[in-house]
This record gives sequence, C-alpha cells and structure tokens, in this order.
Amino acid sequence: MNVRNVNGIQRVAIIFAGGPAPGANAVISSAAISFVDQGLDVIGFLHGYENLQNYHPVTHRLLPDVHYRKLERRDIQGVRNARGIMIGTSRANPGKGIDSPADLLEPSKTVLLRNVYNALVDLRIDALISIGGDDTLKTGNKLFLYQQTLPANAKRVRIVHLPKTIDNDYSGIDFTFGFFTAVDWMAKEVQNLRADAIANGSYFIVETMGRKASWISYGVAIAGEAHLVLGVEDVDDSLSTLIPDPENPGEKVRFLDLMRLTDLIVDLIVKREQRDNIHYGIVVLAEGLAELLPPTYLSDVSRDDHGHLSLGKIDLGKLVARLVKNRYSERFGRSKKVTGVQFGYESRCAPAHAFDVILGSQLGIGAFRALVEEGLDGYMVSVHGQLDLHYVPFSDLVNSETLKTEIRFVERGSDFHRLARFLEERTDDIVEWGPGQRGEDPSNI
Repeated sequence: MNVRNVNGIQRVAIIFAGGPAPGANAVISSAAISFVDQGLDVIGFLHGYENLQNYHPVTHRLLPDVHYRKLERRDIQGVRNARGIMIGTSRANPGKGIDSPADLLEPSKTVLLRNVYNALVDLRIDALISIGGDDTLKTGNKLFLYQQTLPANAKRVRIVHLPKTIDNDYSGIDFTFGFFTAVDWMAKEVQNLRADAIANGSYFIVETMGRKASWISYGVAIAGEAHLVLGVEDVDDSLSTLIPDPENPGEKVRFLDLMRLTDLIVDLIVKREQRDNIHYGIVVLAEGLAELLPPTYLSDVSRDDHGHLSLGKIDLGKLVARLVKNRYSERFGRSKKVTGVQFGYESRCAPAHAFDVILGSQLGIGAFRALVEEGLDGYMVSVHGQLDLHYVPFSDLVNSETLKTEIRFVERGSDFHRLARFLEERTDDIVEWGPGQRGEDPSNI
C-alpha cells in the first residue's frame, strides 16, 4: 500500500519515557490509530530514548522488532485498558549536559541528541510524539531547538509532547493521566491499613510517591480518610530549622526538622487518645519531604540520569515511624506500635481509572490533531474544562535560558489544599503536661 502524505507527514514515531503511568496504552493506541486510519505509518520506539541515543548507522543500527515496531491496527485495538506500556520505557536522557542554548552549539555536548536526530531521519520519520514527564518535555524541547541550529536545508522532524506523570506536578494542564488511578489505588490501600490499625490499636506512617510536589499525598489522604497529611508545601517555620550550608560556608539553609515533625505526629496520637479514646490512625507523608532532610541523610543516595534523588531508597515512612515510636515512649513511658510503609510503584501499572483512559485517549487524539490539523511543531498537547484540547508552545513551559521546567506544587491556601486541611485532625489544642513535653498522659484518661 502506498503511504499517504498528510500535511507533510508520512511516518510518525511514538516514544514513551520515564516512569509508567496508568492509561499509557490509551494514549499510545489512540494516537497511533488516528494516523493509521489516515494510511500513515506509525513507528513505536521501544524503551524510550535508550536505543535512539546510541544509534550509529554502522555500529548500532536500529532493527525492526528489536529496537522499534511498526504499529498495525491489530496492535492498537482493544488495548486502551491494558496495563503497562506496550512500547516500554526508560529514563535514558539524550539531553544530559545541555543546560543552556549555547550548549546546543557544542558538538561534544550534543552527541546523543545528534544520534537521536540521525536515527529519526534515517528511518524517514516526519514527526515525533513524545510521551513523558517534565524531563521528557525538556528532552523534546532540546531536540526541537537542536534542529534550529542545523542548516536551513536539513530535514526537520516535527515534535509534539503529551504530558504524563502520576505526580500531577505539570504546568500547562489541569490533571495528568495516571494521577487519579494512582490516588484511587493508594487510597484503597490506606483504607486497608486503617482497618488493620483499628484491629491492632496502632498507627501507620504512609509515604506516598509524588517526587517533589504533594498532589498524590493530598489526594490519597482525602480519598483514604487519613488523619493527617504533610507535604513539601507545608514545611514552614514551625516544621523547619536553619543549619549551616555545607557547600557555602557562612550561609544557612532551611531543612525539615525531624524532631518537630515527630512531635506533631505524637501530638496527633495524644489528641485522639485524649478526646475520643481512639488509639489508631493513619498519617500520610509526601516522599518529597525527604529532599528537605539534612545532608547527613542524603549523602549516600544515588541520582538518576536526570539528576533526581532516588527518594524511594530513603524510606521516609519507616524513618519517621521509628522516630515517632521512640518519641512517644520518651514522653509517656509506654510503647506504641507505629509502622512505616511506602506506596507508589505498585500503582504505576494498576488498571487505569476510567477518567485516565478518557483523558489519555483525548491526549492521543490531540497529538494527531496538533500535527495534522494544526500543523504544529514544538508544542505540548493539553486539555482543560470538559477535556477541550488546546496546545501550549514549549517556550511557555521551558525556561529559555536554563532549558528547565518548573514544578507545579500544591498552592498553599488553595481550595484543594484547604480541602485536605478541613478533613484532617487538628493538633493545636494539645494540653501541655510537663517541662519540654506536650499532651496529657493518655494513661491518666
């Protein structure tokens, strides 16, 4: 069959990078089938940029069904609700080391980007659909800008990006696909722990995935009926302290004060014992709090190709649970069962929530409409309102000087933030009962 040429496109490629997210296959299949229906070729690159960035026409050729797949109709029908990622993923970062527009002119720094570009050109790719988080957006933007440094007669591969992250910390879109599935899954697990805590008269300190921002933590606490939630956005003077900056002598840096955090949770335990004779509870902590720990806690923690700390290895939930257990014993001379658990990885390939399937499908269709109907290049597909499509230029999302994006945190005092605060327990009415100690001894109740 002769492949059609639609608005300058005959062959389009799809790449998925970064962590998995429920609804991924809805995005991939909806995008792919839109082009296949127009008689266009669709290539799915396997495992993100891993093979593309190492491409060489002689020493590392890209082979069909090894490094990429041509997606046929039979591959992309009936898979919108399938778990996982049909073309795989990776965290390979071909834009690593490119920190300014000037770096794009340095051949030694653009080797991997050039490999990606050459692979796309040699495989006759006319447009690339990039699916991933803000790091993948940054890579897409760098590839877009790199092509602007090439001679005027060089082939251009158009790029559109589809935002993906369960963390929901993305500028330019209201909610990202996978977020509600992750929240729903973890909230149900919190409800299971709640039943366990009631049975045992104990507490669980639940650390939830979410990287720097705390969207997941607040969502899980609200839907799972936790008794306290704390995110990065809540670290104010009452929960932090200034210590000397090890990298800048004479300067001080604000860090999370674990003792204050511990006492806040112990206060919660005491209040529930004082007021209602309740001896169980659930506390949700955002994993991003770990980045605010003093350097001694982070010195041995590795980073990924994008420079992010491997927060899961710190195991903040267990660390805080141990401190709370010890502090409760110090204050009251009796033991309390406190267990730390960590949620996140289990939710990334959970069966997708219907909303995430619908949202993902619309984003996939949006990629087709952006490239074919709108003729766009260097744009992110987004939705707002009742899933109305709109398109945001990379230049509105990525800093033109640093080539970095900004994390969208939960706005403190916003209605979403206040919702969580309205529904949690308050700890500001604890009765002082001794020098340096807070709360009435629950054994006297």
